[in-house]
Amino acid sequence: MTRRTGHTAIIERAFKGLDKQAVDMLRRVAVKSTYPANTVLCHEGDPADRFYVITDGRVIITKALEGTDEDFVLGFLTDGEYFGEMGIITEEPRGATVTTIVDTEVLEISKKDFDSVFSSSPAMARSILNTLIRIIRETDTRAIEDLEKRVEELRVAYKELEAAQADRIAKAALEAQLEVAARAQRSLLPTELPQVEGFEFAAKFEPARQVGGDFYDVRLLESGQVAILLADVSDKGAHAALFMAVARTLFLNEEKYVQEPEEVMTAVHYGLIASSAYDMFVTALYGVLDPETNVFRYVRGGHDEPLYIHNDGMTEFLGGSGRFLGLWPELTTPFKEQQVQLKSGDCLVIYSDGVTDMRNPEGEAYGAENLASLVRGLRMYDADRIAQSIYSVVQQHRAGAEAFDDFSLLVIRAR
Repeated sequence: MTRRTGHTAIIERAFKGLDKQAVDMLRRVAVKSTYPANTVLCHEGDPADRFYVITDGRVIITKALEGTDEDFVLGFLTDGEYFGEMGIITEEPRGATVTTIVDTEVLEISKKDFDSVFSSSPAMARSILNTLIRIIRETDTRAIEDLEKRVEELRVAYKELEAAQADRIAKAALEAQLEVAARAQRSLLPTELPQVEGFEFAAKFEPARQVGGDFYDVRLLESGQVAILLADVSDKGAHAALFMAVARTLFLNEEKYVQEPEEVMTAVHYGLIASSAYDMFVTALYGVLDPETNVFRYVRGGHDEPLYIHNDGMTEFLGGSGRFLGLWPELTTPFKEQQVQLKSGDCLVIYSDGVTDMRNPEGEAYGAENLASLVRGLRMYDADRIAQSIYSVVQQHRAGAEAFDDFSLLVIRAR
């Protein structure tokens, strides 16, 4: 049931500083509607055709997690708050789903009427802009808090698993939970690497436990350059996996706006400091490859030196300096950018210490020099075969011994 309304106080509360003319315009065009609990007022992906101001009640804002059946809770809104303005302003589909939690009364304003008021009232434009900035900040905070909550939940689940080994039924149930966590972690890693003219990319990852702390990414940027990342969270297990998810989110966010490797690494470091109180840190190698010049610019944050194999068989471990990320607030050793120009047939292997430190039953590590010798003999093959061969040889060296660290590597080969 709907009717015209005059909720002047609600409108003035929602849009602080709004002039009387704009208030009167909104009051004239607003339609009051009441919806029962569990009613979807707008659905993610639908066209944005109206704007809502809550006069009484409460709603939840959710967004679907890609590749899963789960929803991520972005927040809640109540009396005097509004939603739906972003899609109308940008003319894009709804970015989230809004559902009533209790019986809720709203003022609904059509896109046409909203555009008319918005374009004629600078005060309303400023009010909505300030609200959008606040929402973005609160959403970022909630995302970090949600990830930290999941870290704690998985840490508890892992301890419960260890304590329940005598109870086979309980153990099976907990292992099933960790398998869900493992699938969630695998969903964060790229399923396919980009196709880039003149280059081949390949990756190999295997956690030491059901879930791990290593992660990697190869992402094509809007500029045409390729962002390349491989990182390793200290410690292993469920809590490391969730700390990994936080770090990955920060890397993804920063590389949208900044393409200088030093700036990305610095921003991620301070983001980790601000978002987590865990005594954990991340080592990382992050760089940007320019397919036009074949130049790879990168920085190392406490990570293993990448292995560079020239087309003539010469091998070298590339340098670069910088502290690991996320433990001590001050970066006493700044990140130092390095670069290398890959020629046809050259190969670059970026790896975690779980590759070179993999130990056999006698406790002997595989070693960096063995890795260099192996790749020297594989350099004429494509990137996929090189990555798979490294994995196979290192596992043969392991010979069934327990793995104490995650295995992850990226292979970049210039055609």
